Amino acid sequence: MPRFDNGDTPENGIVPEQGEFLNPTPMLAELEKGPWPSFVSGFKQLAERTRKPMLRGVIDQLEYSYQTKTGYWEGGLVTVRGYGSGVITRRSKIQDKFPEAHEFHTLRVQPAPGLHYNTTMLRDLCDTWEKHGSGIIALHGQSGDIMLQGIEESRVQECFDAINQAGWDLGGAGPAMRTSVSCVGPARCEHACYDTLKVHFNVLKHFTGDIHRPSYNYKFKFKFSGCPNDCTNSIFRSDMAVIGIWRDSIQVDTEAVSTWIARNGIDDLVNNVINRCPTQALSLAGENLVIDNGCCVRCMHCINVMPGALSPGQERGVALLLGGKNTLKVGAMGGTLIVPFLKMETDADISAFISLSQGIIDWWNDNGFEHERVGETIERVGLKHFLDGVGLQASIDMVTRPRSNPYYKSEY
Repeated sequence: MPRFDNGDTPENGIVPEQGEFLNPTPMLAELEKGPWPSFVSGFKQLAERTRKPMLRGVIDQLEYSYQTKTGYWEGGLVTVRGYGSGVITRRSKIQDKFPEAHEFHTLRVQPAPGLHYNTTMLRDLCDTWEKHGSGIIALHGQSGDIMLQGIEESRVQECFDAINQAGWDLGGAGPAMRTSVSCVGPARCEHACYDTLKVHFNVLKHFTGDIHRPSYNYKFKFKFSGCPNDCTNSIFRSDMAVIGIWRDSIQVDTEAVSTWIARNGIDDLVNNVINRCPTQALSLAGENLVIDNGCCVRCMHCINVMPGALSPGQERGVALLLGGKNTLKVGAMGGTLIVPFLKMETDADISAFISLSQGIIDWWNDNGFEHERVGETIERVGLKHFLDGVGLQASIDMVTRPRSNPYYKSEY
């Protein structure tokens, strides 16, 4: 049994109750209090049920980390045959103190576009993971992957072979193409302006080699949202945000609008729809809703509040935003609009988009520094140099604000 800083050891009489598997962890117990679910409770329940020493060791080390206010995991390199990424390595720096927690690696398993599963697939994956690993699964990590957390290096290959035979593959890790994420799109959502699932699948096929064998300056991630609601949170969480958009007028079903007003009332229309339009593109003429589509910024609010009565226009495609990320060398950044509208209907449209994406990645690999995201490279060299490098035209949509100094010409 490990020794904690507070001196609790079997010698001083503080030992688990008869038949109990876990050691006392008073600080973690504090996290189980209160009305909200605790990851600690789930972790302990799994450990008690499976009786796996690895889980006990990790819980003990976590308790010790809370005591010392220090983390004790370090990385390394663990791979499967033919792959250079997909396994997140975790080794304990204090395995002499907690030998049961000496290794706790994670397999990143790549989900299908739109996160579509069936129960047979999930049950088989759970059974395989509990056989080879800890049994802990995170659906889904920030990466978008299914995170199978906790396995020893000696069992990684055997576990991967089993899940791979069942149709699963590993996602990206390290300086590579990362696992893409797509919303449910046209499978269940009437707002989808393009087929997120088809585009995601084609992009996945094209970049599979870059997912498995890292060759970039750092990581690059796609996210596919079917409409400006951006259900994949792509603008601030992906290098290439592919967001469904329309460029004609919002479709209005006048009969459905009248039905909505009759059910909810004019006051609700004014207070919760018209007055909440960020650009005041909505107005009321008598009892009719009027939309100034020239002022519409596609925020989706009116469509979300009045589904069926209002819907995206008929001329649909995507807008591309590049460079979103969290804090790294430069602080958190939202994506920069690089293509205001691009058709995404035919196979030729998808191929053109993939070619553009490949050209952007090639430019970034040539011009970026090591451990630098593409948005940070553009921030460093300037948007004009990027546009010239990849052959894109500047657009008024890229201008943040008009020039305030007539003697200084800034970048777009």
